[in-house]
Amino acid sequence: MAETRIPTVVVDDVHIVYRVHGAAKDNSPLGALRRIASRGPSATVREVHAVKGVSFVAHEGEAVGLIGTNGSGKSTLLRAIAGLLPATKGAVYTKGQPSLLGVNAAMMADLSGERNVVLGCLAMGMPKGEVRTKTQEIIDFSGINERGDFSSLPMRTYSSGMGARLRFSIAAAKKHEVLLIDEALATGDAKFRKRSEDRVRELRAGAGTVFLVSHSLSSVRDTCERTIWLESGVIRMDGPTDEVLAAYEEFSTAK
Repeated sequence: MAETRIPTVVVDDVHIVYRVHGAAKDNSPLGALRRIASRGPSATVREVHAVKGVSFVAHEGEAVGLIGTNGSGKSTLLRAIAGLLPATKGAVYTKGQPSLLGVNAAMMADLSGERNVVLGCLAMGMPKGEVRTKTQEIIDFSGINERGDFSSLPMRTYSSGMGARLRFSIAAAKKHEVLLIDEALATGDAKFRKRSEDRVRELRAGAGTVFLVSHSLSSVRDTCERTIWLESGVIRMDGPTDEVLAAYEEFSTAK
């Protein structure tokens, strides 16, 4: 009897269009009057079609890489899956509430790393007792104290890499049905990347689904068995990671 695969994310013909406000070519009063008289659209607004008819299904226990050149729509698609960006057309269906982890995830710069760990865990819905028992474990996992007692210092004193490692460590401390990671595994040294990749595998083993957006193809290769290649907002290839990365590397070399 075939094993039943349970969908966790369904992306159905999703289009995302940004309205970008910029400088008009003719910003004079006469130019504005011409636009009013012609009833044309404002010259200061431009539409950018960032994601174009993307469809796929992800299942429990999958780790899916999202790759593509800059501006291909990877982070935009991740934000749509997280529910932070509405689709202009089409729909996204998810099991539970996806959690988005990016290198720019908000933390309180004037509070210590340890205090941010506590607040981050509480914000994810973790019980206070569990937060107390996991706080030191999260700090140790992040490695921010390897060169001194940085966990007691304000986050504004941290390097960007230290902050990103702490954000990942907080997010990865909780089991997620769907975890979306935007470039966070590209930070830190080899030891931290190894710990991060091991943790992603643990999340998958617990029936979680992980999406990883990264320009580090080695992180995608080591973490994901399936990869989706987005180019100019369109899925160019979706399949086993080794096959997709080989095609992408050939494409990148030929450019």
